[in-house]
Amino acid sequence: MIIGVPREIKEDEYRVAMTPAGVHELKNHAHSVLIEEGAGVGSGLDDEQYRKHGAEIVDRERLFREAEMIVKVKEPLPSEYDLLKEGQILYTYLHLAPAPELTQALLKRKIIGIAYETVQLKDGSLPLLIPMSEVAGRMSIHEGAKYLERENGGRGILLGGVPGVDPGHIVILGGGIVGSNAAKMAIGTGASVTLLDVNLERLRYLDDLYRGRLRTIMSNRVNIIDSLEWADLVVGAVLIPGARSPKLITRDMLSYMRPGSVIVDVGIDQGGVLETSRPTTHSDPIFEVDGVVHYCVANMPGAVARTSTFALTNATLPYALALADKGYKRAFREDAALLKGLNLYKDLVTHPAVAEALNMEYSPPEKILL
Repeated sequence: MIIGVPREIKEDEYRVAMTPAGVHELKNHAHSVLIEEGAGVGSGLDDEQYRKHGAEIVDRERLFREAEMIVKVKEPLPSEYDLLKEGQILYTYLHLAPAPELTQALLKRKIIGIAYETVQLKDGSLPLLIPMSEVAGRMSIHEGAKYLERENGGRGILLGGVPGVDPGHIVILGGGIVGSNAAKMAIGTGASVTLLDVNLERLRYLDDLYRGRLRTIMSNRVNIIDSLEWADLVVGAVLIPGARSPKLITRDMLSYMRPGSVIVDVGIDQGGVLETSRPTTHSDPIFEVDGVVHYCVANMPGAVARTSTFALTNATLPYALALADKGYKRAFREDAALLKGLNLYKDLVTHPAVAEALNMEYSPPEKILL
């Protein structure tokens, strides 16, 4: 199979979807790999490193024209739509639930859209989302701490405090991969940390893990409002695979927060957990609503591109090899987790949460295997 890895063109996106080691593995399986010129520069990977392991460095037009499978990090942007061709496999983060225009564009071009974020194992875990969720969860505390500084619009809070002065108060909504990694970093700052989740077993697990250093509370509207009243930093860390993020914080709830408080909405890729959220970029990351600083960068791990690129390839490469070695139909038949990643099949929507979010007809993915 011919695999193409284009340069990412989303604003402030420095990751690349394949490392030289990934190229080496694909070449060992007798596949051809096309890398767009300069694709890895943002992650500290130059073209010669890819050539050394057997990749061919090409321009964008040739890459999209010849590749049978496109491996990316982020969803295609409008300037890339017409480069896609019918029957081409697109293997990337798609986040289609809040993106009707993107979904329609991909359906029109009849691609096979496999979304990293909905590949799901039997235990419910999301193996291709986990590495970037780990990065984003850990970054959320660093970014929140930065924007709590007075010169950045915050309350002027040092999260760890100092002797004789209260530490900052951090509230984390969601106890999954993002939330648990945020909690790990938050506890390390010395702040007072509270985590809310709807899963009591998850709260029990985190309570046992941190042995009193993390306050755990059942998530509901009343408890969220109570937590917002004393929060300096709130991290939105809720994900429903393939679906829009639930709006846990409405506009009126911001009135319970103190001016200069910060909310980091990690779920913005799926629409965000705040009613007032909108996507931002690393070069213009924040905005203020009712005195509350909103950080809503849609590609947080892109800021630490080298770490993120290697972590992502570690997770995505085995599935890329399966798709290339077996062809997508056999790969889907042999791996139910990968089949859950199929969001679009030509002109069909094949993920139930995406179809529901966009009010579109759902086609069970098993049909394509017949």
